[in-house]
Amino acid sequence: MILSLLEWIVGLGHLGIALGLMIEVIPSELVLSYAGYMISQGHLTFAGSVIAGTIGGTIAQLFLYWMGYYGGRPFLEKYGKYILISHKQIDLSESWFQKYGTGVIFFARFIPVVRHAISIPAGIAKMRFSTFTLYTLIAIIPWSILFIYLGTTLGSNWEDIKTIAAPYTRGIMIAAILLLFIVVLLKVKKGKK
Repeated sequence: MILSLLEWIVGLGHLGIALGLMIEVIPSELVLSYAGYMISQGHLTFAGSVIAGTIGGTIAQLFLYWMGYYGGRPFLEKYGKYILISHKQIDLSESWFQKYGTGVIFFARFIPVVRHAISIPAGIAKMRFSTFTLYTLIAIIPWSILFIYLGTTLGSNWEDIKTIAAPYTRGIMIAAILLLFIVVLLKVKKGKK
């Protein structure tokens, strides 16, 4: 069923990639790696796929940001389950946002569970829209490039993306957490001065 849905989504071309990431019924890693496979078959272009992935991924996060901005936590607690966001994810992402500040928007994009939900507390906290969008964009671009590239490299074995990508995503996640720790440490030292 997932394969049929992927074929239909990516069959729409670059627009399908953007829509697949906006709706995110299927994890972005699968949509992007399948797009990479389609590139290897000559049906899509690499640059177009990265642009589509970036646009779709950013718009998905903007929806969550606006839900937080205009609806607040009560709205999300009531309707979050319909967009696959649990109370636990809201609590965790809100905690991270309060603890680490606006910079967490970039770093959290590479950490499972927090990755999508972090946009919600950014909206609730009324983070500047331009800052939110910039941090989101600069995180989604390398994410899109990585999975499209891996899908292109894997070719017809693109379905193995979870196994193949695990060392990369684990490394990226560790690096993001370390960078976040350094940023927080620098903020604390600056605050003491």
